[in-house]
Amino acid sequence: MGCCGSAERTRREWRPLEDRSCTDLPWFLLFTVFCVGMGCICSYTIVTGGAARLVFGYDSYGNTCGQRNEPIEGVRLSGLDHRDRQYVFFLDPCNIDIVQRKIKSLALCVSLCPGEEMKTYEDLKTFAMLNGSELCSYELAGHKYPGLPERFDKCPKLPVPPSKALPVFNRCTPVDVSCYAKFAEAVVTFVSDNSVLHRLIAGVMASKEIIIGLCLLALGLSMILMVIIRYISAVLVWILTAMVVLGSLAGTSVLWWLYIDHRLFSNTTAPRVAKETSEEAELDLDKRQALLVYAASATVFTVILLLLMLFMRKRVALTIALFHVAGKVFIHLPLLTLQPFCTFLALLVFWIYWVLVLLFLGTTGNPQQSEETGLTEFRLTGTLQYLTWYHAVGLVWISEFILACQQMTVAGAVVTYYFTRDKNRLPLTPILSSVLRLLRYHLGTVAKGSFIITLVKVPRLVLMYLHNQLKGKENACARCLLKTCICCLWCLEKCLNYLNQNAYAATAINSTSFCTSARDAFVILVENALRVAAINAVGDFVLFLGKVLIVTSTAFAGVLLLNYQRDFAEWLLPLFIVCLFSFLVAHCFLSIFEIVVDVLFLCFAIDTKYNDGTPGKEFYMDKALMVRGGVRLSGLQVLYHS
Repeated sequence: MGCCGSAERTRREWRPLEDRSCTDLPWFLLFTVFCVGMGCICSYTIVTGGAARLVFGYDSYGNTCGQRNEPIEGVRLSGLDHRDRQYVFFLDPCNIDIVQRKIKSLALCVSLCPGEEMKTYEDLKTFAMLNGSELCSYELAGHKYPGLPERFDKCPKLPVPPSKALPVFNRCTPVDVSCYAKFAEAVVTFVSDNSVLHRLIAGVMASKEIIIGLCLLALGLSMILMVIIRYISAVLVWILTAMVVLGSLAGTSVLWWLYIDHRLFSNTTAPRVAKETSEEAELDLDKRQALLVYAASATVFTVILLLLMLFMRKRVALTIALFHVAGKVFIHLPLLTLQPFCTFLALLVFWIYWVLVLLFLGTTGNPQQSEETGLTEFRLTGTLQYLTWYHAVGLVWISEFILACQQMTVAGAVVTYYFTRDKNRLPLTPILSSVLRLLRYHLGTVAKGSFIITLVKVPRLVLMYLHNQLKGKENACARCLLKTCICCLWCLEKCLNYLNQNAYAATAINSTSFCTSARDAFVILVENALRVAAINAVGDFVLFLGKVLIVTSTAFAGVLLLNYQRDFAEWLLPLFIVCLFSFLVAHCFLSIFEIVVDVLFLCFAIDTKYNDGTPGKEFYMDKALMVRGGVRLSGLQVLYHS
């Protein structure tokens, strides 16, 4: 849908970068309203005190520490003035509910956290008299602690460990966290001995400088690989092709050799075996027939594979050419390498905000007393419970929106590069120009595409949650059905992601709405289906090898640097952290490279469809694409057309 007084062309024409108009304006307004709703949830948690309870803490009677509180109906000891009591103190901080992930102990607001261990109730009394910080329940007088019968239930469990207040969140936390060992052991189920966990953590702390250095190495290798991959892609592709052909030929030959050998052995030994049973003869015949079927099937597969290789050789050459041109794109547009940083920073800021609001929601709502423990908790009731679901959908939609903005930005920059005939006249900052076009014209298109992904991802995540919750309880049929639905939704999501990416590229080229761009991109992809298959199959494998190269190089450097720590258990965890980080970094950077390749191919397909090299219809493509893509400029036609 157009805006700003523009209307979409009734007849489809590709006019790269000629005009710009707003696209999918209603979806931009809808996304804006949704984001306002997300902000209203945050405001609601702040106004109703949920944010204050999280930051300042609250006791088991519903009083917020450090503030004057209003009485809560039906809750004793509520409505107290805690302006001089700023810290939350748990009577038994080691009483942790692992399932609910919370401390089940009675919580009080105190003016000072105990800095030294207290072993007797006399120590509690002395601490209360000297510091004015009473560590037992409010109704108990500090000078009477040792003689009160209620001290066993309403005073801290002895001995009271020394504790310090957490910065910002004002919780008294034991200095010695050994009491959390059981919780850590439950989370890290593969650790049966706490000493192993301690040694692993100690190994990470001792190697933190090496870990940081190796992470920077992985970052540098990823950025370098995006530039030099155009020089090694041809070698990798033809090595892959040779391995596949030789492997299929070798496998087929081995199967035929086994069949012939088994047949000759049976013919040789048959006259010698006078008492061979009919069952053994049938078994021997079944083996020969099975080997014959396997060998014949392998032969058919090999013949088809060789024909495909012969037929697809030019399309494989096109893939190599696209990788070569993609490397040139990164040389002309070096700021593309910063896209993963910008996207990660945007996602990180949003995720931090989302987690904080989720924590605010956990302390927002109506006060309710637990029948089991008598402690007061705040819970959302009635229609307010749907705020959490709204917030959860916001996590998926806005995250997908940020990723889609990255795809649109990269597509816009690559389209500008491709359809600029004189590369010396490229805009000073094509990336910035692409960002500005996105913000001015195409936020609605990005919002609509990310919403479609959300419609598929949210049900898949819900089904995955149900599958985990029902693990061991559902029957085999229900389990199979759930897994099938999850798998189908995952496949649909991948297909939509690929189509969306090409739709964003089409929007960047022709400034059309999401649906129009998706239809046009789909038509182009269908017309070039064999090329698409070759690029996806060969290109994905080359990029996978690139990720493996970065991870193995970083891991090898890590082994050399960590070798002085002779204990294998001590440097196993640091090495695992480094390998995981290097894979994530390589995936982020090579994903940008993959987007560039896909956008270049769409531009190439449009270029070959609507231009033929004649005056007025000159090609935009790079010379490498003309040669390896099968395009010839000697006549009025494109010789290679799939």
